[in-house]
Amino acid sequence: QDDESDSHKTIHRFFKSQLKQWENDLVHRTDAAKRTMAGKNETKTLKQCKDYIRPLLKQCKNRRLEESMMSHLLKIVQFCKEGEFVKANDAYIDVAIGRAAWPIGVTMVGIHARSGRAKIESANVAHVMNSEMQRKYLTSVKRLITYCQKKRDDVAPSKKVTNV
Repeated sequence: QDDESDSHKTIHRFFKSQLKQWENDLVHRTDAAKRTMAGKNETKTLKQCKDYIRPLLKQCKNRRLEESMMSHLLKIVQFCKEGEFVKANDAYIDVAIGRAAWPIGVTMVGIHARSGRAKIESANVAHVMNSEMQRKYLTSVKRLITYCQKKRDDVAPSKKVTNV
């Protein structure tokens, strides 16, 4: 019961269990499935996912995860457990690229100063993809969200994210 209030442990346990389950699924495939190109790629993807998520798991274990990052990851974990994969995906996008205005390129097209200009300064674009380590473990988080979604047959299709 105490573990539910421990955010670091909740995040660590969820992603660790997803990795173990994914690894277990890959081990129990037929030899023919393992030898196909798709089978080899899935094995490589799992290995890369495990390597990339290691810093996140270490931060959770040492209780050094940033508060903002932890709140987003906790939302992702909760939504995945509830089977709300569209919401989990939205939370992932929030943590990955944020909701700040994105500079498109041309910011000064007229001769007048614009009030909205301050909102699109590149310094105001706050997202965590700036760090290579965070980029890598967030990629793994997305892969684990997708894996979790694939494993949940009990969830309605309307609550799942489909890539067209």
